[in-house]
Amino acid sequence: MPEFRDRLDEAMRIRGMTAAELARTSKVNEGAISQYRAGKYKASQRSLDKLARALQVSIPWLMGADVPMEESDSQRSTSLPSNVQPMPTMQQIPRIGMIACGDPLLAQQNIEGYDNVPEYVKCDFTLVCRGDSMINARIFDGDIVCIREQPAVENGEIAAVLIDSEEATLKRVKIFDDHIVLEPENPMYKPLVFWGEEMNNVRILGKATHFISALK
Repeated sequence: MPEFRDRLDEAMRIRGMTAAELARTSKVNEGAISQYRAGKYKASQRSLDKLARALQVSIPWLMGADVPMEESDSQRSTSLPSNVQPMPTMQQIPRIGMIACGDPLLAQQNIEGYDNVPEYVKCDFTLVCRGDSMINARIFDGDIVCIREQPAVENGEIAAVLIDSEEATLKRVKIFDDHIVLEPENPMYKPLVFWGEEMNNVRILGKATHFISALK
């Protein structure tokens, strides 16, 4: 029985689509598509649905079943019961771990996995919050924070920041003419202050836009 990655490659070949074209059409991250084709990750149901729609194939066929490649008209016209509401369309967003010095932010070696995030959330990557330094902003240990990549933020906004090319951290950013202050949201921690040339050691990766709580 063919595997999902085999059928994905076959469908892309038949439709004449590159990974980049499929990513644009399906709204599934190109890096995730590469991982699927390599057999390293299993696609979520939402990703399967989006890939199948973009490639105009049936999900059972895409999963390797011995069925026709394309859905029949009756399958496409099936509607949900009136008491069932669809979940928001999800997208797979890369989760960034350690940032290698000099590498592009979304370089493959910086990506440690993917998070399912509602499609209406406009972000480029996620980080997992570690520790309790941002608890007064209701961001707790283990929460997944969605970041929109941008090199600058407004004073007082919470951002993902890289310090001395080390692991990214989440802090409230305040920028002055001669220094930068990275403020925690917990009085138990002191602000980090960078003066003069030390300001060059601080790199803003992007603005925090949403978070997914780890609390159940």
